[in-house]
Amino acid sequence: MTFLQNLDWRHATKSFDTKTKVSDTDLAKLKEAIIMTPTSFGLEPFHVKIITDQAVKDEIQPISWNQPQVGTCSHLLVFCARTDWENRIHDYFEIASGGNADIKEKMKGYEEMMQGALGARTEEQILDWATRQAYIAHGFALAACAELKIDSCPMEGFDSAALDKILDLPENFKSVVMLPIGYRTEEPHHGKVRFPESDLFS
Repeated sequence: MTFLQNLDWRHATKSFDTKTKVSDTDLAKLKEAIIMTPTSFGLEPFHVKIITDQAVKDEIQPISWNQPQVGTCSHLLVFCARTDWENRIHDYFEIASGGNADIKEKMKGYEEMMQGALGARTEEQILDWATRQAYIAHGFALAACAELKIDSCPMEGFDSAALDKILDLPENFKSVVMLPIGYRTEEPHHGKVRFPESDLFS
């Protein structure tokens, strides 16, 4: 199947087959797609918590409007926005330079530009920026799942503060969107409902 056919195949799966798990091989491919996500400045200001412990999933389900996909999925991916932008810039240039001081010096102008652009933003603006980057990664994960024939369901319906506490997230992490993945128990009862091209493009 082509990429567009795979997108047509995917749907927001509400209940997963609890006996069928996503393989380590496919999970590695999904993680690679997330790693390859394009982000602002290439800083990838997000982190993904991958939860397989059933007890933890069962604890998260009640604070997710009791939606069954949380408790039945093979893996629950929680996308978190990272607000520690100064650390991300430092680490980015360490990786980009390979630790070579001469190469890092040549990149100094780009580093200072990043620091100036992000340093001028408020904490709220940084969180908003990082959240949007996390959503790009979430979209790449959704598309990769379709390519791998892994079912998924994008989810915003949860208590973020409660989830942060359950996962004991550090202060600079904020859960923003979830992605339960696994395999559907039944086929969709109807086709996709989408607005026409004329409505979406001009």
